[in-house]
This record gives sequence, structure tokens and C-alpha cells, in this order.
Amino acid sequence: MPQRIVRVLIDSPLPQLDRLFDYTVPDALEGTVQPGVRLRVPLRTVGRIVDAYAIEVADNTDVDRPLSEIDSVVSSAQVVPPFLYTLARKVADRAGGAANDILRLAVPKRQVRVEKQWLTAPEPVAETVADDAVSYANTLLDDFPGLADAVSARERIAWSAIAHPVSTQSGDTVGAWAMLVAAMAAARLAQGESTIVVVPDYRDQDAVLAALDDFVNEAAVARVDARQTGPDRYRNYLRTLAAAPVIVVGNRSAVYSPVDASLIVMWDDGDSLLEEPLAPYVHSRDAALVRQELTGCGLVFAGHTRTSDVERLIGIGYVREISAARVYAPRTILSSPTDHEAPGIRIPSSAYRAVREALATGPVLVQVSRPGYAPVLVCAQCRTPSKCAHCSGPLHAKARGAAPQCRWCGRTAHGWKCPQCQSVSVRLASSGSERTADDLGRAFPGARIIVSDGEHAVTTVAETPVLVVATRGAEPIAAGGYHAVLLLDGDRMLMSDDLRVSESCLRWWSNAAALAAPGAPVLLVGVAGEVARAFATWTHAAFAQSELAERAPLRMPPTSRVAMLEGDHESLRTALTKLREDVPNLARDAVLGPLPLDGNGDELARALIRYDYALGQRVVASLRASVIAAAVAGRRSTRTRPNRPPRATLKLHTDVADPRL
Repeated sequence: MPQRIVRVLIDSPLPQLDRLFDYTVPDALEGTVQPGVRLRVPLRTVGRIVDAYAIEVADNTDVDRPLSEIDSVVSSAQVVPPFLYTLARKVADRAGGAANDILRLAVPKRQVRVEKQWLTAPEPVAETVADDAVSYANTLLDDFPGLADAVSARERIAWSAIAHPVSTQSGDTVGAWAMLVAAMAAARLAQGESTIVVVPDYRDQDAVLAALDDFVNEAAVARVDARQTGPDRYRNYLRTLAAAPVIVVGNRSAVYSPVDASLIVMWDDGDSLLEEPLAPYVHSRDAALVRQELTGCGLVFAGHTRTSDVERLIGIGYVREISAARVYAPRTILSSPTDHEAPGIRIPSSAYRAVREALATGPVLVQVSRPGYAPVLVCAQCRTPSKCAHCSGPLHAKARGAAPQCRWCGRTAHGWKCPQCQSVSVRLASSGSERTADDLGRAFPGARIIVSDGEHAVTTVAETPVLVVATRGAEPIAAGGYHAVLLLDGDRMLMSDDLRVSESCLRWWSNAAALAAPGAPVLLVGVAGEVARAFATWTHAAFAQSELAERAPLRMPPTSRVAMLEGDHESLRTALTKLREDVPNLARDAVLGPLPLDGNGDELARALIRYDYALGQRVVASLRASVIAAAVAGRRSTRTRPNRPPRATLKLHTDVADPRL
């Protein structure tokens, strides 16, 4: 008998439930079930009522099997439009994850009062852009010849930002990049089109919002970030569901905004904050590429540096590079101790003189690698790293003369003794932001010093003589720009075993250099080699090309895709065997491992799979099928043998940026 059917996506973390389920619509709910609404449906396998989204509704459909009825309609608000589910499904399929995990990132938690107000309120009207603001935006876009036409044609483009601060009409100081991003968004809004701006953190978001004030009204902008309260975040999300164009500015989840965007702008895609830490671990850059392919919108990658990922796309012709009309580079200087100075000195005399001269007229920025006072302690006699006696965590000192504390468990290490030489004394092996501030206070008596790090957040400083000591990424912006920038601990930053450490260091230094006023010295201390030359000559694209050339023979990302599979040995071997059967043309050396995971004995193991982009769909589909099969088998084993602990299911992470066994 024909009946109305609704296909729903169940809100569940189980991978075997990552598909659409059919339910019938009872007569009492006939007029309320629409695509995108929240539902409550029975799940017979667990014998309870669960949350779900209505994805498709079909009228007068013949079915040859008994179907359950939906339990209730939670709300009439259609919070998951068809496009958003399609995007979530495609992104999840590329990453070997669940569509529901993507929707969980995109759709905020429901706020009943806000939703009721939205349902009864009139539709938002389209905001206009004043003629003088449009003219100002076009003037800024002219600094990059061809950029305005490329954005209008909805091309995929990349450009390197001009690295110096500028002032808005209201007197705020922002990066030149923020003004250009705001100009692009305003130009699209003037044409009746929406824009999504994706930035790494709140500092970048505040810069874009301040720049947008020069072009559009506040009502034309929707914020998306974790700093908002639940009601505010849900209110802005509902605003993006309206037909009226809007400029969305937010962090990594903003890329999933349901707005009908004609342009996506991603700033500083190399920042780790754009990597999603939750399954299925999709980088915002990859989600933006999937969305662009799905909708045909314009896509812009911008930054002070060029990531190897974007450079690969430029190399294959998928993204077009656009350069500024004039070349601008900060006044970068490589500073090292002279022959007359002690080796390993932290601030050479030349850098000291530059800081002293700049401090006489305005603010000076000093970038350090780590926060705190003494992040690392070693034995004063044998230099063995100091470890906690309880958990073997590293010890650190919070202040001069303070007792060592463990970073892991927080215990104070009273009566510490070196296990190697039995010494009871420790030595400060590194300087954090607070110790650097103490040292600079003695070197520059009378100078005002500000510390900006994770525990001391400072966003702006005035145009007055002040020494600002900041960790990477926490540098406040100075009114008019810094009169000098001193980059310390560069050699220590490069010691990280991260595959992309050179790329990251160049980005950290360049973002700090972009805060300097035009012509102000930017001094990089104690670093040599290719990355230092790229910074000194401001040739970031060439450095990205060299990084790609070095990784290609090793088939390391981004020259190849790398997936990481974790689980028990039996499930892992089964999955890798099935992968060879499903993708017979996979390279013989594509699989690395499996090897036991540290700290888990022989129970769990990990394997890496390297594969070409052309094989991505088949490889990910095979691995995802194995993840589902392992989850079903583990659930079945707990039902047949209740006393047996559940089997460890497989965990899949595709597109690993730094693959290590």
C-alpha cells in the first residue's frame, strides 16, 4: 500500500549506522515532516528512541517490507538543508568517516528559545554595500592584478599577502591581508552573493571583523566560533540558512556553513588549528576543496607563506597563483654571534643594539618558542633531562627558585635525585616567555615588558615603547606596527621531529615579521640553512617547491596521501589483506607496518598506507568497509560472550599530515 516514507540519518557514533534508514510517517505528523528537520525515531537494535535528521521525504512510495514509524518531530526548523547533507556525505566518504560526525561539527546544539524566535521572525533582508565602500574595495583589489576578475569567475586561486599592518578607517590596526579579504567579501556582497571566510583563531577573526567594519554593516556578518555562547552561535547558524546573502567569518567549522556561498577564503591554511581533532579528522582545506568541486564556488588560499599542499595544487594546475602588483618584503636580517662573542649566546650584540634603538621610539616584539619560566630542566651535573619519579613526565620550573613540577601529573618534585649520577641539583636548560622577560628586564632596565602566551593573552598594544615577549601564534598586534621584531629560539624550533617543522617555522617567523612596521628590522637569531635563506629573501613559494621535491621520493604527504589504521592485530591484518584484494594496483611498498603501539603491549598495532590521489576513493572505501566490519564483529562478540571484553575496533585516519609509526 502506498505510504509516505522519510529517510533519516541517525545520530549515532556506530560506523555501521552511517547510512539512511527508512521510516513511515504517521498521519498525525503528516504535515510536519520536511527534509532537514530534527526527529526522534525508534532503533530496534538497541530498543530505544534516538535522535535523527530527516534527509529525504518520498510520497506514495510502495514498500515491500514492514517499516517502523517515526516517534516525533522535535522541531519544524529545517536545520540540515539537502546541500549540507550532500556536502557532509562527500567529505565523510573522502575521509572514510561518518556523515553524522561532519554534521555534528556544522550544526550547533539546539537552543529552543532562539529557534522559536527565528521561526516567528520575518526573513532577513539583503544588506547593501555603499558605493564608496565598493570603490574602496576595488582599489584594494587592484593591488593584485586579475584578482577581482578571478573571484568573479569563481576560480581556484592562491595569493601571498603583503606582510605589513595597516589602519582601518576607525583607527584599528590590522594586517594588510585582513583588509584585502574584507574587500573581496564586500565586493561579493555588493553583487548579492555570500562569502565564507575561514581563519585559524580568534585573533585572525577579530582582524577580519575589524576590517569588515570599513565596508559593511554588522548585520551583514555572521560569526562562527567557539567563543560565542550557545544561543549566539545557534542564532548565527540560523541566519546562514536564510536566502539573504551574508558574510560568514569563523574558525575551521565555518567551512560547513549552509550559506549559498559564491566564494570561500581560507587564511593561513598551514596553521594546525585548521586540522580537525575529531573524527574523521578532516582538514578545513580538504573540506573547502570538496565544497568547491560540489558547488563550483570560488576558492582562495591566502597566507604570508605557501604551504606545500597548496603548492602541489598550483603545480598540477588545479589552483592558479596571483601575485601582487608590487613586491613587498619585510626588512629581514639573519643575526648570529660574532667571533668575539661567546658561542650559544641568545641575543647577539647586533640584535641587542637594534632592539635598544627601536625601543627608544616604539614597541618591540620578541618571539620565543615556549611559554613559562623554564620549560625544561636537566641535572646540573650530568645534564640528563629531569623526569618525575611518579609518572616519568618532564619537570619544569614555574618561577626563579621555585621547586620543580611535573608537566604531566602536576606533582612537585621535592627531594628529586638524578637516577644517573645521584645529584640533587637541577639546571635551567631552556628559557620560556617569563624567564625571557626577566632577562630582558635586566638587559633593558626601566623598560616596560608585556608577556603574551597561552596563560597571558594580550591582543593589542599601544604605539609606545614597550617590550612584548610572546610565544609563536600569541603575538599581539601593535598600533602602527612594531618598530623591531626579534625572533629567538629558531634553532630550538627546528629541532622538532615533525615532518613539516621547517614549513611551520617559516610560517611562524613570517607571521611575526608581518606585524612589523614598514622598514622596521626583523632579526632572526642563530638560524642558517635553506629555511633561513627563504625567510631572508622572502621566497616562500620556492621553499614550498623544494619541500615537495624532497618528499616526492619518499612518497610523503602531500605528494601522496597517507592513511593511518589502528586496531588489534587480527582486525588490522584482515583489513590490509582486504585492501590488497580491493586495490590490486596498490604499490608493493604502500603499507608500512603494522607495529605495536607504544604503551599498549602487543594488543594494539598501527599501520600506514601510502597511496596516490587517483586511488584515494578505492583505498578509503576498502578501509572504511573494514572499519564497519570490525565494529559489527566486536559488537557481536559481546552479545555471544558477555563476560568477554569488547574487541578493539579499527580506527581510521586518512590524510595524515605527519605520518610516523
